[in-house]
This record gives sequence, structure tokens and C-alpha cells, in this order.
Amino acid sequence: MSFTITPAAERFIRLMVRADGGVGSGFRLAVSPGGCSGLNAEISICGEPVAGDAVVESNGIKLFLPAESRILLEGVTIDFRDTPAQTGLVFHDPKQASCSSHSALNA
Repeated sequence: MSFTITPAAERFIRLMVRADGGVGSGFRLAVSPGGCSGLNAEISICGEPVAGDAVVESNGIKLFLPAESRILLEGVTIDFRDTPAQTGLVFHDPKQASCSSHSALNA
């Protein structure tokens, strides 16, 4: 499984875990296909992974990823955008070249 988390996304994830979780909590990221818009995401802060989740650590952040998410995130860059028009995680997926290459999650 290979995906990239930008420094902006990493800061957002750390902030969310710090605000909503305790020691050992993780960031659960469940993505699903979003058609031409790329990927849709549901996020939550969990003390433990849900059954079937893989625990992936990146720079000290624990990500809890369901099986479908692990497949869909292959090769994806996870970024965070905070603009007047959009706030949330943005997924840059090179496999979606024929459509819009990102989708946002409103935070």
C-alpha cells in the first residue's frame, strides 16, 4: 500500500486526533469511489481500529484504514485545503486523469 500524506494534511490529522481522541487514538479514513469527482471520505477519531481495519503509521500518526480504502488510496496523495470555497481533505488520484483529479471532504 503506497500513498502520500502532505504536511498540510498531516497537521490537520494531528489536530483532529489531539482534539477528539486520547492517547493511542487513531484517524479512521474510509474512502469510497466518487465517480468523476474522485474519492469521497468519511473520517472519525477512534480509540481502536474497527474489525478489518489495517493500522498504518505515518510520521507518528495512526491511520485506521478499511480494506476498500487501502485499495482506493493506492498511489493517491492526501492533501488538506482551507480556502473560502473549500475546507477539508483533498485526494489527488493520478488514476482519475479523465475526470477531475480531486475530491474534498468538508470539515
